[in-house]
Amino acid sequence: MRSSRIEKAPLGLKLAAVAGLAFMHLPILLIFAYAFTTEERSYQWPPPGLTLRWFEVTWNRPDVWAALELSLVTAATATAIAIVLGTLTAAAVSRTRFFGRETISLLVILPIALPGVITGIALRAAFSVGDIPFSLWTIIVGHATFCVVVVYNNAVARFRRLSGSLVEASMDLGANQFQTFRYIVLPNIATALLAGGMLAFALSFDEVIVTIFTAGQQQTLPIWMLEELVRPRQRPVTNVVAMVVVLVTLLPILGAYYLTRGTDQPRGRLK
Repeated sequence: MRSSRIEKAPLGLKLAAVAGLAFMHLPILLIFAYAFTTEERSYQWPPPGLTLRWFEVTWNRPDVWAALELSLVTAATATAIAIVLGTLTAAAVSRTRFFGRETISLLVILPIALPGVITGIALRAAFSVGDIPFSLWTIIVGHATFCVVVVYNNAVARFRRLSGSLVEASMDLGANQFQTFRYIVLPNIATALLAGGMLAFALSFDEVIVTIFTAGQQQTLPIWMLEELVRPRQRPVTNVVAMVVVLVTLLPILGAYYLTRGTDQPRGRLK
């Protein structure tokens, strides 16, 4: 009988894993370190000194707060739109059969597969043809194009794991469509929707390329950072803002990871 014991990884494989993690995450840790440096114009290692002054400077910058507010509003609105459209599309594709279903599924996920510059150029052209001025809503529409894909992928996978017999049992017991959705379908897809929404929020919050083509003169936080990088005296402030972006995007990603663990068992209650 074969043993189910998990063997320990060899030393070489462990070192390779550590090297890969260091390659990916050391630059991010450097940003955190330089947010506390006393040096304004250049990057030195180790930092010549540590200070909290740049946090105070950043806190008192109204342009930072304006960019942060725009990013949060954009990400929250685009995520809300994505949850509605992504869930409805996932339900249609996974729970019904119709001509062209697979083609529609491909078209839904296409925006996230295309380069961001292509999506940005296409949206800008569409806004120009429609004579639509750049505003908060043009940014939201641009972000929603790829946020819908994230929610859709999470929702469609959960819908396909949801047993049709649960829905049929609910209907047989006299539940109407709303009751079946509330007590059977929603409990089984809730964590997938929440995880998809968190990932969509994180992607929208730090999006740059599509925003450049749809924002006009407005500045989201990532666009503000991009423009501030050319000003040497503002590098510490930019690093502080970068820390905020990392934390704001990291927390939803971690939340989505923990929400999607151990969700294979069907849930719900019948009245």
